[in-house]
Amino acid sequence: MENLLSVNNLRVGFDKEGKILEALKDVSFSIAKGEKVALVGESGSGKTLLALSILRLIEPPGKIIEGEIIYKGKDILKMKEEELRKIRGKEISMIFQEPLSSLNPVLTIGYQVAEPFLIHTKTTKREAIEKAKELLKIVSISDVDRVANAYPHELSGGMRQRAMIAMALALNPSLLLADEPTTALDVTLQAQFLNLLNDLVEKFSLTLILITHDFGVVSETSDRVIVLYGGTICEDSPKAEIFKKPLHPYTKGLLESIPRRGEEKELKPIKGQVPPIGKFPAGCPFRDRCQSAFEKCSEKLPPLKEIENGRKVACFLYGD
Repeated sequence: MENLLSVNNLRVGFDKEGKILEALKDVSFSIAKGEKVALVGESGSGKTLLALSILRLIEPPGKIIEGEIIYKGKDILKMKEEELRKIRGKEISMIFQEPLSSLNPVLTIGYQVAEPFLIHTKTTKREAIEKAKELLKIVSISDVDRVANAYPHELSGGMRQRAMIAMALALNPSLLLADEPTTALDVTLQAQFLNLLNDLVEKFSLTLILITHDFGVVSETSDRVIVLYGGTICEDSPKAEIFKKPLHPYTKGLLESIPRRGEEKELKPIKGQVPPIGKFPAGCPFRDRCQSAFEKCSEKLPPLKEIENGRKVACFLYGD
């Protein structure tokens, strides 16, 4: 299949008093058109930073050190600001983690959903508002007039999240980035939201990158999983295979620490915590928390390499 997005050897860091602390290290992956990919890992693993890098939204003291982000054959990192503005929100859209802080508190929902039309197309304000109302209907909001005239604080978390989806879909993007979109929702609303997201991905022929720490969300939405830890990719695998037989010790630990429906077994938490940026050990970043670590793990970063049937893992347990 044709690749829509390719990230090659991406390094991102933060400047702390003249010293660069690397937060993403040599990250490489490709996503084909129409794929649904989940980026999984604990908080601090680099998931959101990777998504923001794709849109070139890293703010100082953060900086992209090197690498390529190829979208439809063009390197986003080499684009001028004017060319980049045409892609953000139109070609590539993002649903942020907390809609209440992402939505403008002094603008109505209808106007905010209409904004992409006003910015990117030659549309009158009245026409844009009507298009916004149509989008609100598409994301299963029934009382469209009331919601369009409401301000963010007047809506429930679920309604605000739907409004964020409507904004993201306004200009029929090719790529949708969704950053922990169900975090603020209860279990019932989460299920409804995931069903809606799946329907919309199908309806609009979207390519999806879903950021989550929840393997329950992964099982409902993706067909491929990329596991991140310490700013590196540990494992890249089809969803079915990763649930059946995880390869990396970190992936195994994540799956063993969550309850599974119909299974009665003791959960095994991963020992320790994710270190802050700049405090990861030399070599494999997971070394200090890994029960399978050995001497070579402290010497250098294990390369991400293909093991079987397109499955990739970065671990010295899978040597030549």
